[in-house]
Amino acid sequence: MTLDQARQRAERNFQKEERQLDARKAMTEYDAQARATREKTARLKALRLAAEAQAQTENPVERPTKPTKRRPARREK
Repeated sequence: MTLDQARQRAERNFQKEERQLDARKAMTEYDAQARATREKTARLKALRLAAEAQAQTENPVERPTKPTKRRPARREK
């Protein structure tokens, strides 16, 4: 193996290790962002549910009654 070949081989190994290190860093960042998103979503859901529960206890929802549609009486001929 010549010196040039050894240098190229070492360079490829170094680049491979660098890519693996970058991949680990990227995965760590991705996991942290995903965890933060899940926590934020859970917090917002809890706030929304609490607000809905409070609104129901303060003002119970009354469903408006729909006016019934009356058909005109049939005329007999």
